[in-house]
Amino acid sequence: MEKTSTTRSQAPMMEGATARWYSRQRGSAPQLAIVQHHAALLTAGLPRGAAVLEVAPGPGYLAVEMARLGFAVTGLDISHTFVEIATEHACRAGVHVQIELGDAADLPFDADSFDLVVCQAAFKNFGRPVRALDEMHRVLRGGGTAVIHDMNRGASRADIGQEVERMGLSPLNSILTRVPLTMLKRRAYSRAQFERLAAETAFRTCAVRADGITLEVRLTKPA
Repeated sequence: MEKTSTTRSQAPMMEGATARWYSRQRGSAPQLAIVQHHAALLTAGLPRGAAVLEVAPGPGYLAVEMARLGFAVTGLDISHTFVEIATEHACRAGVHVQIELGDAADLPFDADSFDLVVCQAAFKNFGRPVRALDEMHRVLRGGGTAVIHDMNRGASRADIGQEVERMGLSPLNSILTRVPLTMLKRRAYSRAQFERLAAETAFRTCAVRADGITLEVRLTKPA
């Protein structure tokens, strides 16, 4: 059984050509439609202008869509290239998204700054997961929620195949995507592992839902 702790190893950061290739693959029309849907679901119930932080936004597609919906969006990524790419996407979309360089385990924001914190497809790579969750708790306002979407360690090979098919990629890029997804699953958390991890943080508890390749974790800071 893998121990959930702050010593969990961190995956190599995406920079340069690798980050730009990833950005292109995630920018297909089917995937952008899914991102738009997720942006609406994640922000449902928030008042217009609410402050949203996306930790590890990568290419910034979700951050841009949340900004389009009228929210004050900030993104923080440890990759210099992703900071550049996300900033470029926001500029082309004509929306303001503040993208900063930084570490999820040391958020450069004041306490009680955000109504919602979002992290997608990145948490499994964090070297200090307990510290990262505690930092999310710190910067959330009372009553705010952190929502983490990441790979489900219990996902089957068929689940991964269906996910890649939904991406609308070329045959070659489908193969190039399926292989790393299969490898990344080894780094991912199961429902039980995330529940134990949350118990070590200021959140104490979490609500976890598994859906194929995806694990959705919701952690709420008491009002």
